Amino acid sequence: MEIKRIIESGLMETYVMGIATEEEVQQVLLLKKEYPEFKDALENLEMDMEVLAQGMAIMPPAGTLEKIETEINEIQRRSQVVQKIVVPNTGSESGRADKEEKYIEVEAESNQMRVNKAWKWVFIAVFILGKVFLAGAIYFYLENRQAREEIKELKLELKQKIK
Repeated sequence: MEIKRIIESGLMETYVMGIATEEEVQQVLLLKKEYPEFKDALENLEMDMEVLAQGMAIMPPAGTLEKIETEINEIQRRSQVVQKIVVPNTGSESGRADKEEKYIEVEAESNQMRVNKAWKWVFIAVFILGKVFLAGAIYFYLENRQAREEIKELKLELKQKIK
């Protein structure tokens, strides 16, 4: 009777979902060892949760694994690209011109965006038009504000003449 109450308490669900506290985990492990019906109920719940998760699974787009592998290989390749620099030794201790080798990491890809020359003029035109429209918007805003002030003044004059 007590084991049915424990099974229905929700302890197994919190354990299976991974949100149980350390005490609850220890309690579940102890109950699993002592009571075979608790163990069976736990296995059934785990199986049901697995079926539910598989039913709700979303397949990744085709080619995702290949893209990930390509990116990992590219990162590994970039980390192995090393350029050798030869620096002459200026020390006069040995009297010979030994060369010291130093290695620096070289980035294979440029971080700069390349733009076709035709697009350059388009971007310039868009920038200039943006500035023109901004100036126009400011001008009309100020005109509108001034017109509203004049309307207020005219309304005040009419009210004073009517009185």
